[in-house]
Amino acid sequence: MEKGKTQKKRPSGVMLLVYGLCIVLTLLSIMPFLIMVVNATRSTTEIQQHAISLLPSKYLLNNLKILTGKSFNPIVGFKNSILISTGATICTVYFSTLTAYALVVYEWKMRKAFFAFVMGVMMIPSQLVSIGFYQFIYKIHMTNNFLPLILPAVAAPACVFFMRQFMIPTLHIDVVNSARIDGAREFYTFNKIALPMMKPAIATQAIFSFVTNWNSLFLPMILLTKQEKYTMPVMVSLLKGDVYKTEYGSIYLGLTLTVLPLFVVYFLLSKYIIAGVALGGVKE
Repeated sequence: MEKGKTQKKRPSGVMLLVYGLCIVLTLLSIMPFLIMVVNATRSTTEIQQHAISLLPSKYLLNNLKILTGKSFNPIVGFKNSILISTGATICTVYFSTLTAYALVVYEWKMRKAFFAFVMGVMMIPSQLVSIGFYQFIYKIHMTNNFLPLILPAVAAPACVFFMRQFMIPTLHIDVVNSARIDGAREFYTFNKIALPMMKPAIATQAIFSFVTNWNSLFLPMILLTKQEKYTMPVMVSLLKGDVYKTEYGSIYLGLTLTVLPLFVVYFLLSKYIIAGVALGGVKE
């Protein structure tokens, strides 16, 4: 072989083993979603006889007809779920980043105590305060309203902690001081300088928050009692057949329709997460 020419390295046995393991884990992760989509095209009898199948059937339109004939209204469910999930996600991400900004940038006397309080609130299970929250919402006549499901997202201790930890090595105080010297106001500095630098963390928390609020079932079920206010998870939870038969095909179809927006949100925001990981791997 001539000198100067580089020879391509063949993957070693260890690398082949790692690649094979990653492929197997990927297939195992995709398998439940694939089975769910396939079962959405099968009849109840086929699902009961053979629970697992990778070949679609011909009962998709029939399952859709059964699904829309029940209390399931995909258009209303999508609209309500998207409104609640989007509003709660915006509140969570923006105000948590603003709180983390105050904890990192400003020097104030009770800063450490306030952060300890935020961490303490994170330890309290949400189910513990749900009864009192429902009584409060009921007394102020705010049931069957989306605001009680959106506004509490402003207080998200886990998101505050994540944003703070990401902001400490990312946002340098010299950048903020330079903006102040140039005459920028505090909110302008936060919105135009801090937020763009936090895109990877914002995208990550936006995915988590959107998925959490989209899949939320307990609070929407006790606060929303009118059918036109139901979210997608509430509608799916009510997909029960009559006394003698449960239409599993229509239930799988409802679950498939519920999961689809989550994939869309992930694929839209995943590029920011990948960009953030790549940026963090670059050494100065």
